Amino acid sequence: MKILERDPCHVATLQLMGMVAVQTGRNDIAESFLRKAIGLKDSDPTIHFILTGMLLEQDKLEQAMAHCMRALALKPNFAEAYLKLGDIFQRLGKLPESESSCRQALKLKPDYAEAHNNLGNVLNGLGRFDDAVASYSRALEIRPDYAEAYNNLGVTLEDLERSDEAEASHRRALELKPDFAEAHNNLGNVLGDQGRFAEAEANYRRALEIKPDYAEAHSNLGNVLNGRGRFDDAVASYSRSLEIRPDYAEAHNNLGITLKDLGRSDEAEASHRRALELKPDFAEAHNNLGIVLSDQGRFAEAEASHRRALEIRPDYAEAQSNLLFCLNYHPDLSVEEIYRAYQEYDASFGIPLRSTWRTHTNDKTPDRRLRVGYVSPDFRYHSCRFFLEPLLAHHDKTQVEVYAYAELSKKDDMTARYQSYVERWIPTKGMGDEALAERIRSDGIDILVDLAGHTAHNRLLTFARKPAPVSVSWLGYGNTTGLRSIDYYLTDATSVPVGSEGSFAEQPWYIANPPYSYRPTAGMGEVSGLPALRCGHITFGTLTRSVRINPHTIRVWSEILRRVEGSRLVIDSLNFNYPGMQARLVEGFAEHGVTRERLELGYHSPPWDILRGIDISLDCFPHNSGTTLLESLYMGVPYVTLASRPGVGRLGSSILKGVGHPEWIAQSEAEYVDKAVALATDLPGLAALRVGLRSEMEASPLMDEAEFARKVEAAYRMMFANWAES
Repeated sequence: MKILERDPCHVATLQLMGMVAVQTGRNDIAESFLRKAIGLKDSDPTIHFILTGMLLEQDKLEQAMAHCMRALALKPNFAEAYLKLGDIFQRLGKLPESESSCRQALKLKPDYAEAHNNLGNVLNGLGRFDDAVASYSRALEIRPDYAEAYNNLGVTLEDLERSDEAEASHRRALELKPDFAEAHNNLGNVLGDQGRFAEAEANYRRALEIKPDYAEAHSNLGNVLNGRGRFDDAVASYSRSLEIRPDYAEAHNNLGITLKDLGRSDEAEASHRRALELKPDFAEAHNNLGIVLSDQGRFAEAEASHRRALEIRPDYAEAQSNLLFCLNYHPDLSVEEIYRAYQEYDASFGIPLRSTWRTHTNDKTPDRRLRVGYVSPDFRYHSCRFFLEPLLAHHDKTQVEVYAYAELSKKDDMTARYQSYVERWIPTKGMGDEALAERIRSDGIDILVDLAGHTAHNRLLTFARKPAPVSVSWLGYGNTTGLRSIDYYLTDATSVPVGSEGSFAEQPWYIANPPYSYRPTAGMGEVSGLPALRCGHITFGTLTRSVRINPHTIRVWSEILRRVEGSRLVIDSLNFNYPGMQARLVEGFAEHGVTRERLELGYHSPPWDILRGIDISLDCFPHNSGTTLLESLYMGVPYVTLASRPGVGRLGSSILKGVGHPEWIAQSEAEYVDKAVALATDLPGLAALRVGLRSEMEASPLMDEAEFARKVEAAYRMMFANWAES
C-alpha cells in the first residue's frame, strides 16, 4: 500500500493487491484494483485473466467472457485463458464451444492436467461418458494426486453404471483430500444408488459438516431419507436446501416426490411446477408432475406431461413407463389407443436392443430341473407378497431351482422370508441392465420372470436384452409390457379373454383360473356382523388409490347411492387424507346430487378394520382394484365389478370367478348399478354371505397354494419345451 501511496498508478502493485483481495474473498475491492490496473495498462493479458476469474466466481459471465477474450487477443498462446474460456462456455450451456476451448488449451499445453479434467466434465455433459473417462484418466496420469479428477471420474463411472469403480474413485479422492465435501456428496450418491442408505446418509452428513450451506448435499440427503421412509425428515432437508438456494430446481422436484409419497398431492404439484418455472426443459420434473396429475385423475394433463418429458429426453425409459402406467387408468381411451403407446415403448427401447441378443446354449434335456429366475423390486413388505410368497413357498425344488434378482433399496422382515425360499439371492441395486443381463446369462437361467411390468424400479431393459431363452411377465402390473422380447404373459381366460390377444406383445399363456394364489395377512381377525344391521343403512366402500377413481366411476357410484336410500360410501386411501383431494372428490359427487354427508373420506390402517364397517365393496373401472378386493372377500364383504379392458380391467372378474361368484360381474355400467342395488336390498342374503364368504374363499382355488404352484411349474415346463423344440 505504501507503494500506491507514493504512486497510485503503479500497475504491478494494483495487480498484486487485486489478486490478494480475490484470494481473501473481497471481490468488490479486487475488482476496483484490477479495473484501475486495466485502465492504466489495457495491454496486460494477465490482469484481464485475473479479472476473468473473479467475475466468473460472481457468475458475471458476459463480463468474464469479454475480459477472457481480451486476454487471448493479447496473448494467443495463453493456455490458461483458453481453459477459463471453456469454463465460461460450459456455464453458459455451450458445451461444443467449451470442448473446443479445452482442446485448444491442451494443444498449447498437452500435459495440462486441469484442462484434461475440465474436458472430461464437458464430455460428461455431452453424454460422451467413455471419452470423459479417458480425459480424467489422462489427468490422473499427469497428476496422480489430483483429488478433483478422481471425484469427477467417479461421477462419470456412475453414469456408466460402473458403480463399484465409481465408489473406488470417490474413496481415492477422499484419501487424498479427506475434507472434500463434494466427494463425500458424490460417494453418498453412489451408495444411495446401491441401496446402502445408512452409509449414504453418513457421507451426506459429513459433507454438510464440512460445508453447511451445501444445497446439493441437503437435497441429496433428502433423497436418501425418502428412500429410508423418513418422509418428514426428507421434507426438512429439501426445505433447508431451498432456503440456501431458492432457485434450485432439482430440490423443488425432489420435494415434490416426497410430498407425493406423503399423499400431499396439491403441494407436490406446486413443487414440480416451481421446478419447471426455474428449468422449463427439466424432463424429470415433467415426468413427476405427470405422476401427481394421474393421482388426481387429470389423465389428459398427465399424459401431456409424460410426453413432454420424452420430447426433451427421448431415451427416458422411466417416463415412457410412467406414461403407460397413466394410460392404463385413462377412462376415455380405447384398448387399441393404449396398445399403440406400448408399441412405441418397444420401438424406442426394445427393438434397438435386439442386436445384443445372443444364442442361448441351455441344456435342452426334457424333464430336467429348470432354473427359474424371478426379477422384482418388491421382495419386501409390498402387496405382491400376498401372491408371490405362496408360489415361492410351494415350488417343488426337485423340479425348479429358484433364483431371485432383487432390485431392493431396503430390506425388511418379508425380505428374509423370501430369501428362505430361494436357492440363490442376487441383489441387483446399482447393477446396470447389461451387467444384470450378463449375470443372468452366466447363471444359466432357463425361465426368467418379470414381476414388475412398468411399475417403479422395473428391470424391463434387462428383459429387452433377452438374457434367458424363455421370459414371462406375471403378477406385478396386470397388463402387457409391450416388449416382444418377453415371450409369455401368464394369465387366465377371464383376465385376458380369447380374442383379445392382439393387445398384448407377449403371447398369453393360459392356466386354469385363477392365475395366482392369495395368502391373507396373519392377524386380520374374525369377520364382523353385517354393519347395516347395526347402523340401519347400507355402507358401500372402496379402499382403492385415487388414480383408479374417475368421472365415470363417480357417476356410477352416485347412481347407486341415489337408488339405495340412506346409503353411505366409504373411500379410504392415503390420497384422501388431505383436504385438496377430498375437495375434488366431494365436488365430483356433488355434480351428481350426492352430498358430502353421505361420503366418509380419509385413510386408516390396517384396511381390514375399515372393512368391518363396510357392507358391500365397489370395484373401480376401467382399471380394477387388486389386493383390496381379496381382502374384502376375506373379511366377508362381497363386491361388484365391471368387466372392462383385458388385464387391468378384469382383475376383479378373475377373482370372483375364482371364489365362485361370477354373478357379481357386470358387463355394463347399468348392470353394475343393478347388481350393487340388488345386493344392498337383500339384507338377509347379505348377512348370510358375510358369514360364509371367508369359508368359501378358503375352499376355493384362490387359496390353494400348492395346486397353483403345480400349475405354474407345468406351464414353465411346457414353455421351455416349446423353446427346446423350436
